[in-house]
Amino acid sequence: MQRPFCWRIGSPNLSRVRNLARDRGSNGGGQRTEAERERAREERERRRAQRGAKSPSPPPLPLPSEPALPTDVSHASEQAASEQASTQVEQPHEQTEPTEPILEPAEPIHELAEPIHELAEPIHEPAEPTHEPAEPTHEPAEPTHVQAEPANVQVESPHMHTEPPHAHADPASASQRKPADLPRPDRRPASPTYVPIAAPSAKRTRGIGKRIAILLAAVVLIGALVFAVVLISHHSARQKIPPIPKIVKIVIPEGFTRAQIAVLSHQDGLSGSYLLPSKRSSEIDLEHYGAPASTPSLEGFLFPATYEMYVGAQASQLVSEQLAAFDENFGGSEIRRALVLGITPYQLLTVASIIEREAAIPHDRRLVAAVIYNRLRLNMTLGIDSTLRYALHNFTTPLTEAELHSNSPYNTRIHRGLPPTPISNPGAAAIQAAAHPAHVSYLYYVAGADGCGEQVFSTSYAQFEKNAAAYREAIEKNGGRVPACKKG
Repeated sequence: MQRPFCWRIGSPNLSRVRNLARDRGSNGGGQRTEAERERAREERERRRAQRGAKSPSPPPLPLPSEPALPTDVSHASEQAASEQASTQVEQPHEQTEPTEPILEPAEPIHELAEPIHELAEPIHEPAEPTHEPAEPTHEPAEPTHVQAEPANVQVESPHMHTEPPHAHADPASASQRKPADLPRPDRRPASPTYVPIAAPSAKRTRGIGKRIAILLAAVVLIGALVFAVVLISHHSARQKIPPIPKIVKIVIPEGFTRAQIAVLSHQDGLSGSYLLPSKRSSEIDLEHYGAPASTPSLEGFLFPATYEMYVGAQASQLVSEQLAAFDENFGGSEIRRALVLGITPYQLLTVASIIEREAAIPHDRRLVAAVIYNRLRLNMTLGIDSTLRYALHNFTTPLTEAELHSNSPYNTRIHRGLPPTPISNPGAAAIQAAAHPAHVSYLYYVAGADGCGEQVFSTSYAQFEKNAAAYREAIEKNGGRVPACKKG
């Protein structure tokens, strides 16, 4: 009867292993009893339990060239080996017997069975059906790839149908080979060693997440508090926006003196002194106009006009505005006309200031200018009372005999030539009249008796006396007052 034999699953070599149980088993001392097999099984389970208690290691991945052996096949192989060794029962197989019988000497096979079984014993242990990962080891993985080959046992896996190769072992050569020289099945490459990395537990992760959330909430709360404090402090420290100041129009009439403008600016709500900034200013060069270095003030340069100022603005700002307006109305053409007339620009400005005080109507401006220039050419005194009134600050009441004979440099009754300074601040019309006088020979003028403001001009002193007598008679008839104008 043909001896039972088995083919090693997955091995490309043709090697049959003798039934180890029939040749006194792996120990060479007889068959193992049921109790011994039970003890061996318990020992294997104990070792697996010890390895499982250690850190798990992921199982090696199966190679794509050779599919992993199912666990039920491993179970079947181990069980078949155990039962064959104890009962020596022949296992049915469907493999095709070789054509020629194979004669295998007992002794060489017996000698080889022992080392093969010794190598196979540690391999049956990982073949047990367990899902626990194997203990990580740094030892060479060579023994883990050698599988047991029970003699005359054929295991047929329901999932794998491996066709055994038909090859015969050479008994002569097998008897002389050492266990290390025996042909071994192809080994799989050594599986990579996996070092288990302890993953953070879910509880620890949740704790870290909670601490991060609390920290972020604290940062947001502190930022909100700081922003609120800054906002409150900024709101409390912010000054109230003052109301927009009102704008006032300051109307300076032509012919007003510097003292009169100072009173007007104070009445219109300007702050500060007007007389101090209107005395000297770096914004204008008086010597450029021929004014002497001893000129006491800016009288004559404070151009009369309507100025818009904020209520409470400084009076010095008004002075700056007036000087800028004068520069626009008294320029190169007026300076050239002064040179043609044989006077300085500053003297032309003084003539214009006298015209502004003497001429009540526009028609008389150029005539008054002609009288002034005619008398200056004849070296006559001007005899104009408005110059003395400027020095006396009396512009309304009649002058007394003592005032008329005062020794003031502004008394043009006794002093020849022009007064030392302008006596008012002339406008553009008076400046043009002074620059372009009328071509007449008048030497005298006096106010008209009708009270309409016109001047009556004459070339002789006798005619002047008659016109002056008529004016005095009209005042006497009107009770000492200038009669009212009756012209429509």
